[in-house]
Amino acid sequence: MSGFKDKFDKAFEDKPIDELADAPVDALQGVSPRHAELLKEAFNITTVKDLGTNKYFLWAQAVSKLAE
Repeated sequence: MSGFKDKFDKAFEDKPIDELADAPVDALQGVSPRHAELLKEAFNITTVKDLGTNKYFLWAQAVSKLAE
């Protein structure tokens, strides 16, 4: 779990993994409230889990990995 600590804002660093999955997208370091709003408007993404399971992001990730 320690590998995730630096990926989240300080308020979320010690949360269990299930709470991190349900955290708002802007709990991730580098994601602003405005970015979170844009993700919600464009893709209906409101949580970290939504972001990680979004089909478009998964497709892009698969293509990127296959291209390596």
